[in-house]
Amino acid sequence: MAPAMPAPPAAPAASPYGQQDVDVPLHTLKILVAGGFGVGKTTLVGSVSEIRPLRTEETLTDKSVGVDDIEGVEQKTTTTVAMDFGRLTFSGGVRLYLFGTPGQERFWFMWDQISYGAVGAIVLVDTRRLTTSFASIDFFEQRRIPFVIAANVFDGARRYRVEEIRDALDVDPDVPVLLCDVRQRETAKGVLVALVEHALQSSR
Repeated sequence: MAPAMPAPPAAPAASPYGQQDVDVPLHTLKILVAGGFGVGKTTLVGSVSEIRPLRTEETLTDKSVGVDDIEGVEQKTTTTVAMDFGRLTFSGGVRLYLFGTPGQERFWFMWDQISYGAVGAIVLVDTRRLTTSFASIDFFEQRRIPFVIAANVFDGARRYRVEEIRDALDVDPDVPVLLCDVRQRETAKGVLVALVEHALQSSR
């Protein structure tokens, strides 16, 4: 009797987004997601990541009273103390590694390390608290890191036109300004695509 043939090796499991984890991307890009406290950075990374995002959220305690500015987001109970991390692969072999920066001023000392090697950044803004985004904008302008402005549309917040947001933030005319809902995966992906295109144009 002939020996039984061994079963063929199992094919590598594909991710829910059609990509195989063993695939080696042609291009890898490091992207930062920045902005003030409570603007939606963790939500954005989580909504687009094809892997379970790494989060370093901790519960807000009484020790943050008088230290962290939570005006306008009093209902928020957690905060990112290091960074968020996610990954998104596009067809054609482009893979983005997403790093969400901490929003509170007491954690800003980490930004230089997190931003090392980044090709661009998304600055998320809350139109009800635009002043919380100025530090992020200054950081990327000073280091000549390409960035886009993404105004997160919160429920119940007044709606502004892109031109009004651009004028209020006083950013250069070539900086893309977009409206988005970071809870919606396709909308958040559109912001990432706009950033990659902007970063490529800035590098020419």
